[in-house]
Amino acid sequence: MLIGIPREILPEEKRVAATPDTVRKYIQLGFDVAVETSAGNGISVGDDEYAMAGARIVSDPELLFAESDIILKVKQPVFNERIDRHEVNMLRDESMLITFLHPAAPENHDIVKRLRDKNVTALTMDGIPRIPRAQPMDALSSMSTVTGYKSVIMAANQLQTFIPMIGTAIGTIKPARFLIVGTGVVGLQAIATAKRLGGIVMAIDIRKEACVEAESLGAKIVEFDIPQELAVGQGGYARALENEWLEIEQRVIAPHFEDADVVILSALVPGEIAPILVTEKMVSDMKPGSIIMDVSIDQGGNCEITEAGKFSQRMGVHICGIQNIPGRMAVHASWLYATNIYHYVECLFKNGLDAPNLSDEIIQRSMVTHKSAIHHEGTLKAMSESLLN
Repeated sequence: MLIGIPREILPEEKRVAATPDTVRKYIQLGFDVAVETSAGNGISVGDDEYAMAGARIVSDPELLFAESDIILKVKQPVFNERIDRHEVNMLRDESMLITFLHPAAPENHDIVKRLRDKNVTALTMDGIPRIPRAQPMDALSSMSTVTGYKSVIMAANQLQTFIPMIGTAIGTIKPARFLIVGTGVVGLQAIATAKRLGGIVMAIDIRKEACVEAESLGAKIVEFDIPQELAVGQGGYARALENEWLEIEQRVIAPHFEDADVVILSALVPGEIAPILVTEKMVSDMKPGSIIMDVSIDQGGNCEITEAGKFSQRMGVHICGIQNIPGRMAVHASWLYATNIYHYVECLFKNGLDAPNLSDEIIQRSMVTHKSAIHHEGTLKAMSESLLN
């Protein structure tokens, strides 16, 4: 059985789905491995290192996709302008795709339908449940750690002011103010990074336990009194709120936008479209030159005017909708992701290469398409809602 590792072609995406170390491990499991030429360039790993690990180097991406039983990617399939073909079309019918699909996001619905029509078994790494035995596979947490850190660094680079308090001969410069919306893994890492840089940090989350963790890192909590049975879902993740509660949350956080220099938006519900927490009016109330890092954009974004894939400016506010922030810190991100996806594949084929364990809870929760049907609950819900709207 052949595993194919293509070169990522999303703009600015430098990560790769396998390292030479994980290639060796796949071969030990009994797989053959093919790696596209230059796949590791973004992490300074050459083709010769993959070849020494036992991989076959393939220069033609169409051939790689056509021959592979399983394609391991970092991001969703996209159009390859160099060869004028979409990666979905290059996938072999009835093959398997394992990647970050973010299938509930509206912009990826067409990709999901096309994978279904090709009878591809598509598995998304952002669907892995938060259970103890899934921790080694939890790529979402791994990439969230990278995203939380890098989003603050990117904001600091864009910001035209100091972040820490600076004393000068003519007076003291006040520290920058950060507002972190959503204190899961992304938010907690963002809090820690902003505090290290000397910023004043405020944070909000609908989950009381997440707020306690944020406070332990030095953030001041924006109080939002909501019954926890409405806020906390399976595995401790946030639940999708009804519209009336979303509107209350918007009103709670709106006053804090006026003072914020940087807002990090990372409020997510696993497998579903990100809730809209920031309106255009809230953006208009922000100070000119302030920054919104909408890192939830892969699942639609928390701000209603974020432009996916772009760093835009609206009403004097810089809004980042960059979709692959971990790709800008590719070395450690690739090491983490490649290790996560290896453990996932190991779980999937624990009964042998000819018997994929599709009934396992981890695999079931991350399954998007199989046998020409869509199985992912969050995606089906999002598709139904889009038809109503």
